[in-house]
Amino acid sequence: MPHTHITEAIEAYARGEIVVVTDDDDRENEGDLVVAASLCTPEKMAFIIRNTCGIVCAPLTSGEARRLRLDPMVSSNDAPLGTAFTITVDVKHGLTTGISAEQRTNTVRALANGNMGAADFVRPGHVFPLIAKDGGVLMRSGHTEAAVDLCKLADLPPVGVICELANDDGTVMKGAQITAFAQKHNLKQITVADLIAYRQAREKLVERVHSFPVKTEFGEMTGHVYVTPFDDTQHFAFV
Repeated sequence: MPHTHITEAIEAYARGEIVVVTDDDDRENEGDLVVAASLCTPEKMAFIIRNTCGIVCAPLTSGEARRLRLDPMVSSNDAPLGTAFTITVDVKHGLTTGISAEQRTNTVRALANGNMGAADFVRPGHVFPLIAKDGGVLMRSGHTEAAVDLCKLADLPPVGVICELANDDGTVMKGAQITAFAQKHNLKQITVADLIAYRQAREKLVERVHSFPVKTEFGEMTGHVYVTPFDDTQHFAFV
């Protein structure tokens, strides 16, 4: 069955397991540990912090960012990959320093809790929310979008947790190092490209909304209007 490994990764993600997601060789070419924020535990958070750069990010949808009043970190984002950082946050309830695995877990779980509002968080904090592009990996092939897409595919609140894998000497894990790590810890590993292909094979991405006759110098033709779900552009085809 095609995309079986993606299906298995989604099922693992839905159970609250950590998944390794790698991006393209011509992009960051790095691997992130990814888990659903709603199912994160202090033990999982501690594992993530120990094996990564330690900058724990929480990808979420633009709608959730607006609801929680998570403003962009900067007014003009000129980062090379355009990663959409917001102001950092900690959840208020039970807060001391906010840096422990337990308290960062509390924060990411609160971000994924629809009953929490903007007033339930303090700013700045120790968790870095990231705003995913609408349309997910089909619009931007990043770990941010992959985490949110995995949440949606697993039928979980659309907030993830991601952090970049790092070696003990502080260097970023690459290629074979990432694969060896995933195998050592029995973690599912997928690529952003895998996720793009999976969605393209299963979702209706183009819809014809109108047809009309057209007279041309070549004779009568029919014009068709198509739209896609993630932008307002109309596409025309004449046959």
